[in-house]
Amino acid sequence: MNKNINKAVFLDRDGVINKDFSYVYQKKNFVFNEGIFDLLRILQENKYLLFVITNQSGIARGLFSEKQYNQITEYYLSILGNLGIRISGVFHCSHHPDFSEKPFSNCNCRKPKPGLFLKVQKEYQINMFESIAIGDSIRDLKAAYLSGINNRILVNPIYKESIYITKKFKTIKECKKYFQKLFL
Repeated sequence: MNKNINKAVFLDRDGVINKDFSYVYQKKNFVFNEGIFDLLRILQENKYLLFVITNQSGIARGLFSEKQYNQITEYYLSILGNLGIRISGVFHCSHHPDFSEKPFSNCNCRKPKPGLFLKVQKEYQINMFESIAIGDSIRDLKAAYLSGINNRILVNPIYKESIYITKKFKTIKECKKYFQKLFL
């Protein structure tokens, strides 16, 4: 019997959940992407657990602290929760190859490595083949690919080609429309 019974959506934060203004850690700079609330509701209503998997090298770079990162995380989770959207978990990598000391300069949790995806899989009994990854960079989708996720969606106005991409959209709003039609 397969113990991995849950399906999940793995979402990048900056560029997917919110607009990527580089190193977002203050409320004034946290702007949700248009369509993200509806997209998350659609996925949740279709029995997907929602996870945020995010690289946050601004911590290693000294641009903001772990405490500031946790505060902005609590902020956006509170807004989503008030809208009835439940994020099952938020996982982040605070490391960077040039700014972290060994062994963290070569960690397994920084995308494109799959460490955080595999941690979620183990902790939440996730069937990766039935799961979805949504990211705005190839790095996000390579990590998803390496962890066995079959459905990997790039949301980026600059379309790229890669073996790691299974679908592409310019905006979250377009991505939302796709899932609306898919789950009719």
